[in-house]
Amino acid sequence: MAHRALVIAMLPAIGLRLLAVLGFPPAILFYGDSFAFLAEELTPGTSRPSGYSLLLAVLRPAHSLTLVTVLQHLLGLALAVAVYALLRRRGLPGWGAALLVTPLLYDEFLVLLEHMIMADAVFIVLVTVAIVLIVWRVTPTTAAVGGLLLGLAGITRSVGLPLLILTAAYLLIRRYGWRPLLALLVAGAIPLGAYATWMKVEKDKFGLTQADGNFLWSRTMSFADCGVIKPPERLAVLCPDMPVEQRPYPPHWLWESFSPLPKVPGTANRNQLAGEFARQAILAQLGEYLAAVATDLTQLLRWERTAVEEKTPYKLPVAERPISESVRGVAESYEAGPAATRVVEPFAGWLRAYQRFGYVPYPLLMLALVGALAAGLVRRRWEALLPGVAALALVVSPPFLAAYDVRYVIPAIPLIFLALGLALAGGSPASGKRTPADEPESLRV
Repeated sequence: MAHRALVIAMLPAIGLRLLAVLGFPPAILFYGDSFAFLAEELTPGTSRPSGYSLLLAVLRPAHSLTLVTVLQHLLGLALAVAVYALLRRRGLPGWGAALLVTPLLYDEFLVLLEHMIMADAVFIVLVTVAIVLIVWRVTPTTAAVGGLLLGLAGITRSVGLPLLILTAAYLLIRRYGWRPLLALLVAGAIPLGAYATWMKVEKDKFGLTQADGNFLWSRTMSFADCGVIKPPERLAVLCPDMPVEQRPYPPHWLWESFSPLPKVPGTANRNQLAGEFARQAILAQLGEYLAAVATDLTQLLRWERTAVEEKTPYKLPVAERPISESVRGVAESYEAGPAATRVVEPFAGWLRAYQRFGYVPYPLLMLALVGALAAGLVRRRWEALLPGVAALALVVSPPFLAAYDVRYVIPAIPLIFLALGLALAGGSPASGKRTPADEPESLRV
């Protein structure tokens, strides 16, 4: 059997996802993002795009969170098959391609995100499939479909927006011609433009969120000193009133009662003032800003993603957590019944035990990324640079724009191992040589 190695790798991975479905029905809820996505009233999100909410609305008539998570698990498995198929097309042997997709199949965090009511699993699939399509063969059709998927990724998580620009730059630098580039940009602009128009109609702002300034402001709370910044009076209300060494991690400044941000009236006004304050703080204290970013990035050197005693929403629960009264109706309306995550033993315990070791430690993941980029440059496997640079952007950008979170690194995993496989592969399609259809237009005769 030509794909025996992949089949062997897939079977236990299917078993892990079955443990999630059996052990934690109907889904794992992330407090409070999941409830915002599940809300019956569809409106553009203030702090995050609502692309995932649109998908949940399509599935709402089934009244089944289990259906949502099962579909996400199937998408995760299909993604591994897609990456495997591309690596085989580029000449890797079956065992090599299967080995490179094992992190996609077995990483505990990917399994966790697939079982959560969160946008991340869908975002990961949209981004990776888009890049797989474009690397597979650059034509106006594949570029258009890839652009559409990247546009959808942008309205699912706003961090996906730069990936459309990176992909356009790749097509431009590699001189694939104007038709694929135009197809990519036009198709990508369709969902982005439609969503921004919806935002304009509903909230009188043409954009994807109303919180980009808020998040950047929260980043500056790691170092901001108003004695140095000297903000004007209208921005001084956003100055922190506690010493730097006592300040909590940036995300807490978005919601907690000690933060001055929620006290600023008006969503749009708050976002605008926060953005202005953040830009002034960064310019006035550039060294401190870069130091805060560097400190966050050192988290990528941790071998353990989360310590045993560390409190985090990313650990599989040991007992059912009742849903608070303020949001219980939202979840139960979608499920048409009880929606709290149940913990069913022994399946839940088996998956919790696996979570303690079933992942690629971040130092090894970063080594794989650096190796993929270096090998792509040295061996002139230019197509490896597209997923590699996209992965780098996903890993590095959150500490600059908001803060490090272990969840924000996970979307890079499929792209890193795709880039590594492409950098190690022998050539282009299965023959190992470029065909005329795979050449950039400017190189054809």
